Amino acid sequence: MASLTVVDDRARKLEFSHPPRRVVSLVPSDTYNVAALGCGSALVGRTDWCELPKDLVMRLPSVGGTKNPRIDEVCALSPELVIANQEENTRSDLEELARRGVPVYIAFPKRVADGFRHLANLARLFGVETDPTVTSLLERAGGELRAAQDANGRLPSVKAFCPIWMKPLMTINGETFISDMLELCGADNVFAGRERRYPLAADWGDAPPLPPEKVGRAPDVVVLPDEPHPFTEEDAAVFRQLDIPAARSGRIVRTDGKDLCWYGARSVNGISRLRRLLRDSQ
Repeated sequence: MASLTVVDDRARKLEFSHPPRRVVSLVPSDTYNVAALGCGSALVGRTDWCELPKDLVMRLPSVGGTKNPRIDEVCALSPELVIANQEENTRSDLEELARRGVPVYIAFPKRVADGFRHLANLARLFGVETDPTVTSLLERAGGELRAAQDANGRLPSVKAFCPIWMKPLMTINGETFISDMLELCGADNVFAGRERRYPLAADWGDAPPLPPEKVGRAPDVVVLPDEPHPFTEEDAAVFRQLDIPAARSGRIVRTDGKDLCWYGARSVNGISRLRRLLRDSQ
């Protein structure tokens, strides 16, 4: 195989003489992505938080958490590639891996379409971009994206609030993958205009809250994912007591957090599931 050059989301060029055969994934969604591309046999390590696919994950050694991987154990697996994420993993860990000569591919999709491009980039990196199963997966990804965009042009959107943590209450602004997934599936994130990527309740009091007309509060639906914070029925009961349209109409809904925040292959089916959830709650 001729030399292959790929560019990650940090605009860093990585060169390979062959598809990587020993890969450590420090990102749960990318462990799933590699498997979805039929390249699970290349994985030799994963994190504590990598859950899917279960049969593959249970056979792989864990090297620690996404925020605290054990670098010595990662290197002991002799990886030809480590797949990481700019936000899920810490800069110091990734810099240490690079210092030790380990190629690190850093992803940072902020849009659903970015996640699909990342999936296609991984397919190219692993040399499976022409595999019929892979081309079918990527075609389905494009089809789901176009179908959702078309539906958004025909159907009214709903105002949605999607917290990602309960204590303190934390949500997402418009420059996040979760917010783009919500928008793609027919919901307007009521905190999209916040300056912080992950607004806290009253931003810890460090800044006055924006007036309601600028924040666009009074959500029609509250979406409670089961990750990164595992929102419970007890949490849902708190939101049902609020004086907001979503509570008055009974539209406090719980959902699989992976459909909201796992980029790439998970989004292929996640888009339609989330679209149904939001539309059915109307």
